[in-house]
Amino acid sequence: MHVFVTGATGLVGRALCADLVARGHAVTALSRDPGVVRAPPGGARAVVGDPARAGPWLDALARCDAAVLLAGEPVAGGRWTAARKARIERSRVDATRLVAEAIAAGGPSILVAGSAVGFYGSRGDELLDEASAPGQGFLAGVTRRWEEAAAPAAARARVVRLRTGMVLARGGGALPALVRPFRLFAGGPLGDGSAWQPWIHLADEVGLLRLALEDGRVVGPLVAAAPAPVRGRELASTLGRVLRRPGRLPVPRAALRLALGELAEVVLASQRVVPRRALELGYRFRFPALEPALRDLLR
Repeated sequence: MHVFVTGATGLVGRALCADLVARGHAVTALSRDPGVVRAPPGGARAVVGDPARAGPWLDALARCDAAVLLAGEPVAGGRWTAARKARIERSRVDATRLVAEAIAAGGPSILVAGSAVGFYGSRGDELLDEASAPGQGFLAGVTRRWEEAAAPAAARARVVRLRTGMVLARGGGALPALVRPFRLFAGGPLGDGSAWQPWIHLADEVGLLRLALEDGRVVGPLVAAAPAPVRGRELASTLGRVLRRPGRLPVPRAALRLALGELAEVVLASQRVVPRRALELGYRFRFPALEPALRDLLR
């Protein structure tokens, strides 16, 4: 299979490219950085272009069997000013719509479009899966429009919308930020620690992307989160146990709101999301529980 990947230089993209190449697939990676052509991720072939703007890279897309869309402005890259919120939405919705419309005209027969558990908003203790309705709030609205932007491709391709939780990885993503206060003996839950946090080890994120590409039964939404979401207080206590540090010093809601503004509502969101569809299809998680996942990544 020849796979076209956007966001290929990000945390998940690099791991996916390396995994696919190791398994004998051809990979074309799209990046806005010309330097990537000289050092493509994971042994892939690289092309230069902006995934939200039409360009010669669309010719490379047309020659591929499948496309995986992982590009997007970081959600937690700073306060949500009006300009940042516009970039967050445009980088996702415009890029997905452009690729989906190109696929509708010809080219790949599989589209795996990145999405996020932000689709559900903050839902307390409600158990959520692929069949659950969208939630409320800025990020839920963006994610809903992000998923809708992939719709044109369904005219001639199998379309999967991968709703990813917090990706835990050794070299980046959320884990270094989570670990830092524990290293300083100042770790603890965010807020009162009652919010549910869906998470996934990078190895399983790549495994579910591969499942979406290779298994023709996968259509529509697919949750990419471990089968055991945890409350914030459990995340903090488990991190503390793995790092041999105390994990009981909470960060008050008021302090988070003061520091992060509107972004604090996402940090404090409660999403008890489970990967019902992946389990139905027989996917076996390498790291279904949090403590073994953290021990693997922090050893």
